[in-house]
Amino acid sequence: MASLGISTDKREPDVASVDVPKASTADLAEPRVQRETYTSWGFVRNKHQKVDLDATATVRSVFDNPDLARFYHPRSDYENIDGLVDDLGIDANDYNNAQNMYRVGFLIAELPSQMIGKKVGTDRWIPTQIILWSVASGGQFSMNGRATFFVCRFFIGLFMGGLIPDAVLHLSYFYKNSEMPMRLAVFWFVNSMSSVVASFIAYGVFNLRGSIISIGIGFLGFLFMVPGPTQTRSWWKPSGYFTEREERIIVNRVLRDDPSKGDMHNRQGIDLGMLCKSFKDYDLWPIYAIGILFQMPGDPPGQYLNLSLRAIGYDRFTTTLLNIPVTVAASCTMLGITFLTEYFHQISFFGLASQLWSLPFLVVIYTSARHLSNWSLYAVLFLLLASPSVHAAQVSWCSRISNSVRTRAVSSAVYNITVQLSGIASSNVYRKDDSPPWYPRGNGNLVAINVSVIVLYALTKVYYVWRNKQKERRWSAMSTAEQQQYPVDHADVGNKRLDFRFDC
Repeated sequence: MASLGISTDKREPDVASVDVPKASTADLAEPRVQRETYTSWGFVRNKHQKVDLDATATVRSVFDNPDLARFYHPRSDYENIDGLVDDLGIDANDYNNAQNMYRVGFLIAELPSQMIGKKVGTDRWIPTQIILWSVASGGQFSMNGRATFFVCRFFIGLFMGGLIPDAVLHLSYFYKNSEMPMRLAVFWFVNSMSSVVASFIAYGVFNLRGSIISIGIGFLGFLFMVPGPTQTRSWWKPSGYFTEREERIIVNRVLRDDPSKGDMHNRQGIDLGMLCKSFKDYDLWPIYAIGILFQMPGDPPGQYLNLSLRAIGYDRFTTTLLNIPVTVAASCTMLGITFLTEYFHQISFFGLASQLWSLPFLVVIYTSARHLSNWSLYAVLFLLLASPSVHAAQVSWCSRISNSVRTRAVSSAVYNITVQLSGIASSNVYRKDDSPPWYPRGNGNLVAINVSVIVLYALTKVYYVWRNKQKERRWSAMSTAEQQQYPVDHADVGNKRLDFRFDC
């Protein structure tokens, strides 16, 4: 650090003894002495005072003199400008473990968060989660080593767990099943676009991030989020969001589309028995299995994109810029495939198609990554990570085929748990002993997983088609009178009803 002229002495430097030659700064303007007035304490400028813009731009500074500047540089223990991995003294395995800690916290909070949200109301719990998460994120400035890095990642995951299922449950109060996929796709699209904006902000402020904005959003959530379409009136908006006629329209269109949404009110909690029944719903298990595997082929390359680009020679700013097209492309393809799944009512087919998209690029990375030029490797990574994600469609799929408020509240959380388990596994595919940055063993495993997911989507399609035919045979065997009497005489509920059909 001595070569940089940065003082590490924590005592105040004696700058009076430093000889400051003025010849090197003679052409610079002298600092302007401002007379204190009653307006100088506020954001008020004297309009009659002329400002020399050239002098302002060239005013003499302590940093213009190399002998004096070293006393004003930040101490080395204050610097956190770049290189998180190097600054904290961690390696690739520690980075993986930190990702695991984040997901462990996420998993621990998932179901409890969903049950709290169902009991107190998503309109109260979601803003609370945002505030808690913001406080935990803001605490990252205190990281000074491996242990604090793990702790911060764990608490960020803990306070973030359950947010997505709570948001899905909240949206289901307002929209029909056919309207949910695109709304959820827009939800993730905006999330991805925010990361693009954050990339520029992060570079401009040297990767220092605050939490005031998100805390403010959390408090605004208490004002603007409402329990349901018929409970929008508040102290600051006595008239509510909708007229009485609009409220009736919203409620009727939602309940006619899915009568099961009237089974429970939005402040009714889920007890242990209801939770166990939801877990035992075997018709949702295929989606849970997909949730564990479907993102794994693209997750490790995505997590290591920055590190991989830096390893092959790109600087930090170029790496940040190269991330942006990947994020934008992936967000757009997600919107497109979500629209197609709803338009054709073929979720399994398009899920399989998204895996087929990834397969050739995974094979290229596995077999030829070390032989490609930098730009060729980036092109392959771009096409791999831009593969259309059916995540939003599958969250809506899980909600739709639950066909009851109880199961819907739990299934969304369980599905999200499986996705986080997938993330934990993905974080351990690339290992330090696997010849970084090429990771041949890890990429070979990703190819095998990708093929497995293709088979799993096909089997899921076969299973739901078989279940629908099974129900149709029993339903068609009834007379019209028996079909009309069926809801009264039979205890079948949710997706076990014979008049319910699975989307697949």
